[in-house]
Amino acid sequence: MVGDKIKILREEKGYTINELSQYSTVSKSYISSIERGIQKNPSIDILKKIALTLDTSLESILSTDNNKVYLDEEWIEPLNKAISQGLTKEEFIDFLSFVQYKRRNLNE
Repeated sequence: MVGDKIKILREEKGYTINELSQYSTVSKSYISSIERGIQKNPSIDILKKIALTLDTSLESILSTDNNKVYLDEEWIEPLNKAISQGLTKEEFIDFLSFVQYKRRNLNE
C-alpha cells in the first residue's frame, strides 16, 4: 500500500508528519490519511511532492515487494494532462473496463 511505503520512507528519513508536511507543502492531515490507508488514491502530483521531499522517486513510492508499478514520463505526462482536463478516477476505471472488454471481444 502506498501509505505504508510513505510512512516507512518518512521514518527512514527521520521526519515527523509535521516536517514532511512543511517540506512538501502537502497538508499533514492529508499525509496522515494516506499513511493510515484512508486516502488510497492520492494524485500523482501529491505523490511527486512527497517523493521529492523524501529524496526518492515516484516509482519507489508506487512499488511494493509483490507488485512493481513503473511509471515513466511517457505515462506520467498523458495522465497529468487527462487529470488536468478533468478526468476522474471513476472515468479512468470505466475506460479501463472498456479497454478490457474490447480486448476480450477481439480475442474471441
